Amino acid sequence: MFKWFINDAKNILEKDPAAKNLFTAMFFYPSQRAIFYHRIAHRLYKKKKFIWSWIISQRARRITGIEIHPGATIGDKLFIDHGMGVVIGETAEIGNNVVMYHGVTLGGIGGEKGSKRHPTIEDDVIIGAGAKILGPITIGKGAKIGANSVVLEDVPPYSTAVGSPARIIRKKNKNYGYIYVV
Repeated sequence: MFKWFINDAKNILEKDPAAKNLFTAMFFYPSQRAIFYHRIAHRLYKKKKFIWSWIISQRARRITGIEIHPGATIGDKLFIDHGMGVVIGETAEIGNNVVMYHGVTLGGIGGEKGSKRHPTIEDDVIIGAGAKILGPITIGKGAKIGANSVVLEDVPPYSTAVGSPARIIRKKNKNYGYIYVV
C-alpha cells in the first residue's frame, strides 16, 4: 500500500508543474488522498465488506470532493488534477497513466443491476475538465476527450473527441499520421 502511495505522488510530480516536491504531492493533493482511500475501500468491497467500503468511500468524498465508487477498478498512475466534482461509477474501469481534470463524470445511463453500466478508460487517456463519459463504452488507448464533451459512443485509440454529443475530430492513422475528420 505504501509503495502505491509513493508511486502516485511521483506521478503527480511528473504531470503537474505546480507540484514542488514529493512531500507536497503526498499530503496536499486531493487526487492522492482520494486514490489512497479508494484502494482501501476497493479491497474491502472485493471482500464483500460493503458497509466499511462505503464508510471509507464517503469519508474520502467529503474530504476531497472526489467521489469514487468502491467497486470501480483503477489502474496505476491515475492523476485527477484539482479533482473537485469528479464522479466515477461502480463498474467503471480506468487503465494506467490516465489524466483526468475536475468535474469529470464516468457515469451510467441506466441499465440492469450487475451489468456493465459505466465506461472503460484504456491507458494513456486525457479527459478534459467537465467531460461526461456515459454508458458502457470504451475510450481507446491514448485518446483525448475535450473539456465539457459528452461522450456516448466508443472513442477509437489515439483519437480526439469534442462536443456535445462528442464527435471525433482527429484520428491517428498508422500510415499517414493524424487525419482530421470534420
